[in-house]
Amino acid sequence: MENPFKKAVENNDEELKEITVDEKAAEEQPVEEKDDASSEGVVEEETNPWQEKYEQLNNQYIRLAADFDNFRKRQEQERESLLKYGAENTVKKLIEVLDNFDRGLKAIETVEDCAKVKECYNLAYKNFNDVLSKIGLEVIKAEGEEFDPNLHEAVMQTPTNDKPEHTIIAELQKGYKLGDKVLRPALVNVATPEG
Repeated sequence: MENPFKKAVENNDEELKEITVDEKAAEEQPVEEKDDASSEGVVEEETNPWQEKYEQLNNQYIRLAADFDNFRKRQEQERESLLKYGAENTVKKLIEVLDNFDRGLKAIETVEDCAKVKECYNLAYKNFNDVLSKIGLEVIKAEGEEFDPNLHEAVMQTPTNDKPEHTIIAELQKGYKLGDKVLRPALVNVATPEG
């Protein structure tokens, strides 16, 4: 995007160069002396075209500087608003999950059957995972995959001939990513050749 402030300054520079050239031409022309008798009693007010041009350019510059300052302030306010309320949609979706946990707590207050409690827990857990998936959270695949230092963190190495070298034997903690950004790498156990 072209900077409007820079463009206006360049235009002003070109106009000032034209003015400078015109001033030199005016200096080279001989000045005609006026008759005192003809100018007596009559005061002519001459308007200097260079002064008018200067004032016009100066006003343009002032307006442009004010516009740029307003633009900068507006951008700063938008950035602050984004940082402050950027998670709003995410939190709204998580409120639905919180509602399901509240319903689950009320449902299991009088229940003594563990199967019913387990069912409520599984429903709430599934709902929570669905909401996180809609937001864009992904579980990083680990077990059986080849070790990738960008996605996985090897906390253990197990010598084995059952799996190829650098294959993940076990996932010790799930890893997550949001789009292309890794939020937390998966903690894994990696196969190494037996010696």
